[in-house]
Amino acid sequence: MGVTESTGPVMDRDEVDRALARLGAEHEAIETSLLALQDHAGRRLLEGAELTGVTKERWTATEASITLLWTYFDAYADALRTAREIRARRRWSSREDLVELTELLRGESVTVAGSASATANAPTLHGVSGKLSERYSLAGLVDRMNELYARSLDMVVAADAVWSALPARIDLLAAELQRTRRLAHSVGVRPGEHPAGDDLERITRTLTKLREQVISDPLAFWIPAEGSSAPGGGKPDTTVYDREARALEDVRREIDAVLTVRQDAEKRIVKLRDLLSRADRTLAEARTARGEVLAKIAATEVPVVSGPPTALQEQLATAAEYRRQGQWHRLSPLLESLEEKAEDELVRARESLTAVTAPLAVRAELRGRLDAYKAKVARHGLAEDPLLVERYEKARRMLWSAPCDLRAAEQAVLRYQQAAAELLGTAPQEDRGGFRRMSDDRGEPAS
Repeated sequence: MGVTESTGPVMDRDEVDRALARLGAEHEAIETSLLALQDHAGRRLLEGAELTGVTKERWTATEASITLLWTYFDAYADALRTAREIRARRRWSSREDLVELTELLRGESVTVAGSASATANAPTLHGVSGKLSERYSLAGLVDRMNELYARSLDMVVAADAVWSALPARIDLLAAELQRTRRLAHSVGVRPGEHPAGDDLERITRTLTKLREQVISDPLAFWIPAEGSSAPGGGKPDTTVYDREARALEDVRREIDAVLTVRQDAEKRIVKLRDLLSRADRTLAEARTARGEVLAKIAATEVPVVSGPPTALQEQLATAAEYRRQGQWHRLSPLLESLEEKAEDELVRARESLTAVTAPLAVRAELRGRLDAYKAKVARHGLAEDPLLVERYEKARRMLWSAPCDLRAAEQAVLRYQQAAAELLGTAPQEDRGGFRRMSDDRGEPAS
């Protein structure tokens, strides 16, 4: 087999036929891909859109690449047609034909004439642009076309993916936004009057701007997949959309709360009146009880009882006025605050009553203890013991006289208990209330 200067060994007829078959199949595949790219919906949208930003920049380069792709494809098709014509001259190609075919099929035999319009914005194989012409082998030309095709398809698919995903979602969210705005207006949630109304205005402006940006610069909202070399690998960036969707959902929940207030306002106001009325009655009972304690108990501190919460009554009147005027957006936070304060006020009133009546409870406890000790010693036949009778009567007079000195009465009860324990031969036990009680002979607490 002979040797050419630039392409190595001369191909034989079988090698030529196999090469032509392979190149023919590649020609059909490339043509199919180029026609699909030409008809791609994303490419047609890019051609008709008023682009800005990174999308405009990349589309300018992609358009030049597509033009250059067709130029390369035409040169490839011409070279393939020429090779087929040479092979078709004779059934058994001559050596001269085989040398010519070898040079055509393996050498850099394809010259692509460049032009300013076709190549000014398109990247070249080695990153150098501005040449008047470039020479390629058929295999090198296929590699070059594959490279340009992948870049062009990646850009077109990415833009189309963003346009297919985001504008429709933005439009649906905008429609939901309009329904929410109408509902908000019906319950008095308006810009400048309620924070939710201001949020709706901000969301409206953001969505309008977002849609304009997505339409004019879709690639600004594209996140390429890391490590992926496939054209169109990635996903649309929905960060801004998702944030506004969450904000709208928050507003919608707030408006639902306002609607609930409108439906339940009367019931909640009646409940608030009842809570405050119970708190007032409890405080009144505490004030009455304080006077009784001061009259019956001596030598003890009795806490002062505060008056009714007039501020809460005024706020309740304001809430009723809001309801009459239909100012639901103002009524909602006021009712929530009032409900919490009214519950706290009722708890405070009950605690005040408990604190005021505590000395009476202590006196009742001491009385019960004294009678329990007396019953205990009676069961042991010691009820008539002079010491016990004396100490019992002293403690009893203190506990059943007014005003009662609780500290002295407590000591009197304790002395009675100690005397009973000495006679019974038992030791007194500490009681939870600070008093002592006796144990019976079996060691069980006395009742």
